[in-house]
Amino acid sequence: MSHQFAGIYTPIVTPFSADGAVDQRAIVSNVDRYLASPLTGLVVLGSNGEAAQLEDDESDVVIGTVRARVPNGRPMLVGTGRESTRATIAASKRAAALGADAVMARTPSFYKPQMTSENFVRHYTEVADASPVPVLLYNVTMYTGVNLLPDAVEKLSEHPNIAGLKDSGNDMLQIGDYLARSQPGFTVLAGAAPTLFTAAALGVHGAVLALAGLAPDLCVQLFEHVKAGRVDEARALQRRLMPIARSIGPIYGVPGLKAALDLLGLHGGVPRAPLRAVAPAVVDTLRGQLTALGLLERSHAAAN
Repeated sequence: MSHQFAGIYTPIVTPFSADGAVDQRAIVSNVDRYLASPLTGLVVLGSNGEAAQLEDDESDVVIGTVRARVPNGRPMLVGTGRESTRATIAASKRAAALGADAVMARTPSFYKPQMTSENFVRHYTEVADASPVPVLLYNVTMYTGVNLLPDAVEKLSEHPNIAGLKDSGNDMLQIGDYLARSQPGFTVLAGAAPTLFTAAALGVHGAVLALAGLAPDLCVQLFEHVKAGRVDEARALQRRLMPIARSIGPIYGVPGLKAALDLLGLHGGVPRAPLRAVAPAVVDTLRGQLTALGLLERSHAAAN
């Protein structure tokens, strides 16, 4: 059974210029570097793209800028999650008009007690009914504080316009349940680099990883090792990737990721307030972690 949108993606950051506006030139420069890598495609306006911090017109600028660079054969997935079903549909229609191959909609989460499986099923069904392009469910409990349970996913996987799900958690029981209970052809993507090896061993069809924006070759390699049954190699690589995976994920988040991109000669820059740039000591930690993976030497060779 082929899985549409299977593969390894990176959620690109949104660089800002000195005056705080979206920096289109920096986006283009980053995208061109990624297109030269073995990544399957790109996710625009994910959590790591500071999507929650952008105005709608800025979001449209980012989508259009990326689409202009990404050739048709490479999937461009766009985050369109909003708090209301109506706003999510509107964002999904705009993203589709700007060339998104699929939209990825995070769970609404402000009214937590009411975010039941029943309401999630209704929300996503209405979004998928109205979206001109396929929809991917996006569960990111670390940021939303709500969880999209396997019973809801099982039901939603029957919808012809819901192509799959990205889950950014480390709960392997839940990921195993998604895989076991969803319809054939429903694509399950992992979203947490610290458990990429484990998720791949369970049989996820790909991953959307901030780490792949720093180490695309190594992330693709790890996934290929698992698929080919090279378990020892995969496990060893997971261990090597762990320190930087943690730094740019649970520990320092987007500010850490942006600082690491700057070290590699990509464009990270300052995050948008209330997020703040990491302290110099953190930059030193990141530099050490990137150096340990051999990534710094190579990036400078590529840049020169």
